[in-house]
Amino acid sequence: MPDAPRDIEALIEIMARLPGLGPRSARRAVLHLIKKRGPLMRPLAEVMTRVADTARECLNCGNIGTGDLCPVCTDDKRANGQICVVEDVADLWAMERGQAFGGRYHVLGGTLSALDDIGPEDLRIPRLVDRVTSEAVTEVILALNATVDGVTTAHYIADALSGSGVSVTSLAQGVPIGGELDYLDDGTISAALRARKAV
Repeated sequence: MPDAPRDIEALIEIMARLPGLGPRSARRAVLHLIKKRGPLMRPLAEVMTRVADTARECLNCGNIGTGDLCPVCTDDKRANGQICVVEDVADLWAMERGQAFGGRYHVLGGTLSALDDIGPEDLRIPRLVDRVTSEAVTEVILALNATVDGVTTAHYIADALSGSGVSVTSLAQGVPIGGELDYLDDGTISAALRARKAV
């Protein structure tokens, strides 16, 4: 961007690091924000500052909230004995968007990956095993992405929970191989949840 002030260039560089935005898209977004600085840029900056100060990971499930426990974990109505295991917070939010699941969640923070040297101790799998006992869980639903690493992680969790007396199921139809939950429509997620099968 010719002759752009240093702060504007810095803002473009930061925006370009966001998923789905490259340098050109970031430049367009920054120009739009500058043109709409009163109704858009200033409120955005204020909200981003508040979120930066208050957002934190739920100590129980790994969701993002503003307290030590997220609203899902503090809602007694959701303590129905079901825990839905997802890879990332984006997947949890995708499940919530479809309003098909009424239990609680567990965010792993990734999947097992030999190539990336990610083992069970790097994920929240030990915490999941603890929760199965402490929360009187009857069913663990594995809603992991249908990738090689997702399937490997699902098998590992199923093995880790074998003998615990809990039913371990996974999403069934509607989730294509290689598909990611965050990109699926609400109806597909609902159908896959209803048609889950034992692992």
